[in-house]
Amino acid sequence: MEGSVEAEESVSVPSKLAYWIKLNAKDLKIRQKDRSWAAEVVNDFRENLLKFLKSNTDQPFFQAAEFLTTGSYFEKVKIKTPDEFDMMLKLPVPVRLDMTALDNGLYYRIDLSRPSRSPIKFFLLENQLTLSSSRILSEMYRLVRKFLKTYRVPDNQCRWEVNTKRLHSPAVTLSLCRTEDNSDELISVDLVPALEVQSWPPTVRDGPDVGNWLGKKVRQEIKGLPCYFVPKRLKGRKLSMDAKESWRISFSHIEKKMITSHGNKKTCCESRNTKCCRKQCLMLLKSLIEGLKLRFSKELDDLCSYHGKTAFLHSLSSRFEDAAWTSQQLPACFLYLVGALEDHARTGVLPHFFVPESNLFSPAVFPRKTLAFLINALEEQKREGLPLLKPAAPISPLRPVMVAAGTTTENPAEKGTEAFFHLTTLLAVKPMLVCIFVLAMAFGCMHII
Repeated sequence: MEGSVEAEESVSVPSKLAYWIKLNAKDLKIRQKDRSWAAEVVNDFRENLLKFLKSNTDQPFFQAAEFLTTGSYFEKVKIKTPDEFDMMLKLPVPVRLDMTALDNGLYYRIDLSRPSRSPIKFFLLENQLTLSSSRILSEMYRLVRKFLKTYRVPDNQCRWEVNTKRLHSPAVTLSLCRTEDNSDELISVDLVPALEVQSWPPTVRDGPDVGNWLGKKVRQEIKGLPCYFVPKRLKGRKLSMDAKESWRISFSHIEKKMITSHGNKKTCCESRNTKCCRKQCLMLLKSLIEGLKLRFSKELDDLCSYHGKTAFLHSLSSRFEDAAWTSQQLPACFLYLVGALEDHARTGVLPHFFVPESNLFSPAVFPRKTLAFLINALEEQKREGLPLLKPAAPISPLRPVMVAAGTTTENPAEKGTEAFFHLTTLLAVKPMLVCIFVLAMAFGCMHII
């Protein structure tokens, strides 16, 4: 489309569906009271952890650490509730590094150019040059657990817990739970250690294709920023030592920069008169992907929000004019974005936005069976009027609520309404259950009366 709005003018969205999409876009916004509480709790954790690392003498390599705020919450595209936070802990590297690509440019072996006596030496393999991703991550786990032994959450009804380590995850994942036993998770935090490297590897040195969208000057500024490497190992069996100790390149800080400053004319969303619908489209797509994963958790296990985000960035780069994303065109723009993801799935090609040689839909990382299922699921959603975007029951408050002994917060009528909303969402997807649903609801109402 090359930034043209001609195709947009030919798209006709049924009025009812258009109204439905706009309504859902409003419902995805995080409530201010939940945002304030979550931010207070997470910021306190982050600030005190950083103080601990800087004063911790038994691991000096982490004393120079600083936080980067990345992820959907800080990009302001987090949906529904502020219950997931990504925090990158950048670790400056005091020596020159040699980066050897292990695949098409996402995963690397990282070596020191020459032996070093700096604290980084404690994380080298036996050859005294190769930097071990597993040792860095294990040390991060140890330090966080040590920190939590003395740290107290500002809200005394809550506590932080360290989750079990996952094989292919680069993060130390923590859960904020209520102090009572077996309580549900309120907030999840992914704490990712990341090596800060000033020069980009040759495989990605050209930078992202944003010249037409953000301009050649911005593209040069982006290429001048550092990149980061997170301790993530390649997937597969019978891995070599290099693959087991691999690092994955990350541009999440630049993704945040592009999403927050997204206008082609540099004035988009800077005033009420120039609002666009780009972020709303991404939030709606994230909601749709989340709904698909909830409904088909086994079949779409390999699908994640990053696939949607990548399709979104490609759409912004090719359809770059601000006039193509005006707020009035939200329904058509969102359907365009869903179609773009479907097109990537049909061709089996979704290039990483910064590493175009790496295909996120290649059979090695995204099975063909899963890809075919995704195509059918997206077709069904468009055919049925996007039923998975229909709102479920009202979201319960994120802040823990004190309940006096002997009382209950459940109301039969409210409970019935909640069941109604959940079942309505399911019925929108499977209309054949309508008769059973009507009979069940009738029986339930008689029982309450």
